[in-house]
Amino acid sequence: MQTLIVVILPVFLVIGFGYGSNRLLGAKDTLFEGLMSYAQGFAFPVLLFRGVSGLHLGDTFAPPMLAAFYIGVTAGFLAGLIGARVLFKRPWPDSIAISFATAFSNGGVLGLPITARAYGDDAIGYNFAIIAFHAPFVYIITTTAMEIVRAEGRSTGATVFSVLRSMSHNPMIIGIALGALANLSGLTLPGPVSSAVDMVAASAIPTALFALGGVLAAYKPEGDLRLVAFIVAVSLVMHPAIVFGLGTLFDLGTGQLRSAVLMAAMAPGINAYVFANMYGVAKRVSATAVLAGTLISILTIWIWLAVLP
Repeated sequence: MQTLIVVILPVFLVIGFGYGSNRLLGAKDTLFEGLMSYAQGFAFPVLLFRGVSGLHLGDTFAPPMLAAFYIGVTAGFLAGLIGARVLFKRPWPDSIAISFATAFSNGGVLGLPITARAYGDDAIGYNFAIIAFHAPFVYIITTTAMEIVRAEGRSTGATVFSVLRSMSHNPMIIGIALGALANLSGLTLPGPVSSAVDMVAASAIPTALFALGGVLAAYKPEGDLRLVAFIVAVSLVMHPAIVFGLGTLFDLGTGQLRSAVLMAAMAPGINAYVFANMYGVAKRVSATAVLAGTLISILTIWIWLAVLP
């Protein structure tokens, strides 16, 4: 119970503040959309830049940890894709949008603060190593799949170009790439610039949490609730269970196992809705899955924290 109160509750209270500001205080949806745009389009890329640029690559980029996590991500993608198509008879574009939700856990907005509150700020280095590949990996497989099913006679080269163009405009990927460049080159920022980067990075998580609450308040729990339950089960149970099992099999260190499992145990990120909205498919289901998964994850994260060493 202490873990729930000390570690998890403050994070979800900030989400609740945003939710209440929308529902009870009448704050406009555009406010939260603007805050989320700032967080996702600028503050989080800056946070990722700072985190990746400061990583000790030899210590945090542990191949067994990354293998355990990304095998779990791939399993989540395939479970969402096949389950939506075979079990729920959804069209291929809908199934791909649903697979994004089952593959993309909200590691940035939820995973970072919960790991830091549970194990200290020094524990999130492994989280950054995971985040560095998470968004690119999920966007690549889902965007490629979507472009293939919607190719409508386009050549393979044109489809590949469309995928690369979409990826090159993603702010998260730009932040990660610049951070990796700075890390590998040994570049250090001037003092005032570094301080400004720290200030923007510090705003990313609280802004995103608050905005997430406001954005979720605008969505009504609609859509196929059985499909939503399936998405939530894959995201909150299957994915972290696979990572925990593989992490134990691979004999990961305690810090690596904690970061990998907690990052996998987070609810589907708001990017699942963004992706669905971008292609105009499965929007209600994706929005409802993000809302339901975020609420239910309060309990499941508590359980995973109890299971982890």
